[in-house]
This record gives sequence, C-alpha cells and structure tokens, in this order.
Amino acid sequence: MIIAVGNDHAGFPLRSCVMEAVRLGGHDVLDCGADHLQPTDDYPTFAERVGRAVIAGRADRGIVVCGSGVGACVAANKLPGIRAALCHDTFSARQGVEDDDMNVLCLGARIIGPSLCDDVVAAYLRATFSGAERHARRVAMVNALERLASRPPLT
Repeated sequence: MIIAVGNDHAGFPLRSCVMEAVRLGGHDVLDCGADHLQPTDDYPTFAERVGRAVIAGRADRGIVVCGSGVGACVAANKLPGIRAALCHDTFSARQGVEDDDMNVLCLGARIIGPSLCDDVVAAYLRATFSGAERHARRVAMVNALERLASRPPLT
C-alpha cells in the first residue's frame, strides 16, 4: 500500500518513527508533512494534504500526526470520504479499520512515544475491513450522513 503521512510542527518529533513503521510494514510513504519545526505549520494543512491524497487515490490510507492528534482528526474528518480516528492503542487502530473502514489514522506526538507508535501503526496497517454485513451497513449509514450534511438546508 501507499500511505500518505502528514505532520505539523508538533507532530514532527514522531514523523520519522511513523515513516519507518510504514516502511517496515512493507509499504511506501507519500510524504505530505512538515520537514521542520515551524510553529506556522498548522495541522489543518497537513490533514488536508493526507486526506486529499487518499480521496484522489494517490494513497491507499493516511496517517496524520499533530500534538494531541485531536485537531488533525477533526480536520481530516471534514473531507468527504475520509474516516479518520484518533488511536493511541493497538486495539482501536485495528478495530477502526476492521469494523469502521477507517482510512486515516491520527496520532498525538505529545501523547505516545516511538515504541507505542510502532505498534499502533503496525496494527493499523495490518488490518483490513471485515466487510461483515453489520459493518458494511454502518459504514453505508455514515456515508449517508456525510451526503446529507453536504446538501443545502431546506428553507
């Protein structure tokens, strides 16, 4: 798979760890992140870059890292077709893909360290959507909510 990886200035300390974990999993990295520590590198920019790469098919999945992971997750979920989740444990990273067809993993560089990062990224990348009827139904419901939210309000 090709994995789009993005980070802001606060996510920079985990950048190399994420990229290395992706490569160790046998995947290619599409670098969408800041390669320096400028506080003007804001998380919405990098969440958008990663999300658009996934939407356009330039990447199969994405990973976005900011300080807590929360802002990146909020921003990524504003893009149609993105199902991003903040995961700081291996169960959520795996289950998010298997049950919810999560396509963007969000991490907080101020929350987890390199060792846990390796494990969470590996769990995310090894997981595949189950396709179970109940999970497919729920993903379809989420997609319907997204379509509904994009329509103009009735007057």
